[in-house]
Amino acid sequence: MAHSNAGRVYARIAGTGSFLPEKVLSNDDLRQFVDTSDEWIRERTGIRQRHVAAEGQTTSDLAYGAALRALEAAGVAPSELDAIIVGTTTPDLIFPSVACLLQHRLGANGCAAFDVNAACSGFVYALGVGEKFIRGGAGNVLVVGAETLTRMLDWSDRSTCVLFGDGAGAVVLKPDTETGILSTHLHADGGFKELLWNPVGVSAGFKPEEKNAGVRVLMAGSEVFKVAVKTLDAVVEETLEHHGLDRHEIDWLIPHQANLRIIQATAKRLDMPMDRVVVTVDRHGNTSAASVPMALDEAIRSGRVQRGQMLLLEAFGGGFTWGSALLRY
Repeated sequence: MAHSNAGRVYARIAGTGSFLPEKVLSNDDLRQFVDTSDEWIRERTGIRQRHVAAEGQTTSDLAYGAALRALEAAGVAPSELDAIIVGTTTPDLIFPSVACLLQHRLGANGCAAFDVNAACSGFVYALGVGEKFIRGGAGNVLVVGAETLTRMLDWSDRSTCVLFGDGAGAVVLKPDTETGILSTHLHADGGFKELLWNPVGVSAGFKPEEKNAGVRVLMAGSEVFKVAVKTLDAVVEETLEHHGLDRHEIDWLIPHQANLRIIQATAKRLDMPMDRVVVTVDRHGNTSAASVPMALDEAIRSGRVQRGQMLLLEAFGGGFTWGSALLRY
């Protein structure tokens, strides 16, 4: 499903922010309790370290830290928000949503507030929804990607526990008549459910005696890799074709930070040198819905991404879900 901005109002990113827990877990630290090595992890994923939420530190805590920085950068007060949309697959509670908890903490009571669960594509999905709010007349929309993925890991499973980290990133969208998000392209295929999933829920529940029972990430890594590369290629091509753009007109690729090899494959497809690709996976690991907004915030605050440049954001996650957002920053 493609959504293009055919009208005169665009959703412009007015400010960004991110927040990481203090605790850092290196690959060498992981060696202490799981059969792995720094070399093994780096060769297969590009990850050197990840941040882990402290005991009692929740997804909404991380979202709050990122939101404050994004609001400050945008010059927007919480009371001026018309909507808060949080992409997450690790909410504090089943309900109320992270967005409602965040709203109350910010003192932005009264505006729309809800979560979007599209796993690692959560922020791109939430950004697509936020853009529609702006096009529909909203003045300021806070979009957040926040996760505490380490809370749902089996720390004895080396195929998954080495991959994920915790964090949050946020953007504030404002209406603009000249520039902003040009289009979002969102897709899913539930037929791939058991290649990357968590077997526990409310309605389905689980039986303790069943194999793989418990809150944990289950993943068929090599199969996920193949589908991710293929679908990200397709959504990149779809995005460029939609606008009649040449791939060399993209200034920056800001991808979901799941695996360095997937990022490199997408960059190769775009014929884009890696110095035009924002990479944070080495320091953050896979932070699911938080990875794209954190990478965007880092690239903007470091001065690499400049106003007027063309950015391509893309992500792939459990579901499977995948999507892209093309914007002129």
